[in-house]
Amino acid sequence: MIRPSCLLASALTAGTLLSTAACSNGGGDGGAARTDSSASPASTVPASPVAEEPGAASPSPSASVRVLTEAEARSALITNSDLGSQWDESKGVAAWHDALLESKVDASAFVTDKGDAKECQKLLDGLYKEDLLGKPVGASAVTGFDDSDNDAQMRYEVASYGKNALDDQMKWLSTLPDVCDQFTAVNGKGDRQTVQVTETQLPDVGDARQGLQVTMSGELEGDPETLTLDFAAVRVGDSALSLTNGGLSGTQHQSTEQAVQAGTTRLKDVLAGKSPAPTQG
Repeated sequence: MIRPSCLLASALTAGTLLSTAACSNGGGDGGAARTDSSASPASTVPASPVAEEPGAASPSPSASVRVLTEAEARSALITNSDLGSQWDESKGVAAWHDALLESKVDASAFVTDKGDAKECQKLLDGLYKEDLLGKPVGASAVTGFDDSDNDAQMRYEVASYGKNALDDQMKWLSTLPDVCDQFTAVNGKGDRQTVQVTETQLPDVGDARQGLQVTMSGELEGDPETLTLDFAAVRVGDSALSLTNGGLSGTQHQSTEQAVQAGTTRLKDVLAGKSPAPTQG
């Protein structure tokens, strides 16, 4: 039986819950965390000329995009001081990440609308690949935390995407509780999971926000297991913070709210050219 404890990954690829550097560097004192940069640290970049369908992994066009630099993205990351004393620097990817999230939707159960099955598959793929907000423009920064008391893990990311791209993704995410609601997913070993998607409330912060909770209940290698994950995203201008939080022992939604609240304040400060205030205690 695969347990929910975090496993130290020697080489994590894109698609694991945490990036390589996030496992080794993100955490308690706000130290170095992984940053990805596909553009030079200019203040704006031209918009993509081609619009994408909602749920796609590329940004939609906008007049211009305020791109975070690597230093700004790193400064906007939260630390475990923003979450509570039970959260520590992550030691690696959780075993349930690949075992459950790398699953295929049972499309045969979608009798009336096969297109809904594709949307639900996008949701699972986005959770597995960690790109539910699409492809960042410019730099991004990622960090991660473990809650050993509750066998939970949080992955937290800050990046620029463009206002239009983010609004498209937020709109798509908001449809998933209705479109997906409840469906069946099957992992590579044939384990079947009943997946439920509901909307969650987030603090009234940022320019736009969306919260989801995804529950996967069934068997994992012959034993009953239930994975519960919060997903939260908040747009501030052309940038956004996003996170997943949860595990096989449930999710502490209060920690999701704390991360959203503190993270939005930090991102606003960074975009305003300020240094985020140190987290108190």
